[in-house]
Amino acid sequence: MRFAMVATLAILLTGCAATMGAGDAGCASYAEARLARPPVEMVREVPPAWADWIADLDDRMTGTCR
Repeated sequence: MRFAMVATLAILLTGCAATMGAGDAGCASYAEARLARPPVEMVREVPPAWADWIADLDDRMTGTCR
């Protein structure tokens, strides 16, 4: 289960530039923040509740910035 969450998080945290809305400052800032994210290996250390919150936030932001 933990591996699946880490794998899902890694998938969600890739490719924001492709979904970023052109010219939107919020989306540009979010894309920049995603580029500075820590390595996937560090995600394994995140408590499950935080991992769920991060995945949910990323999903909502990615959907907003399409």
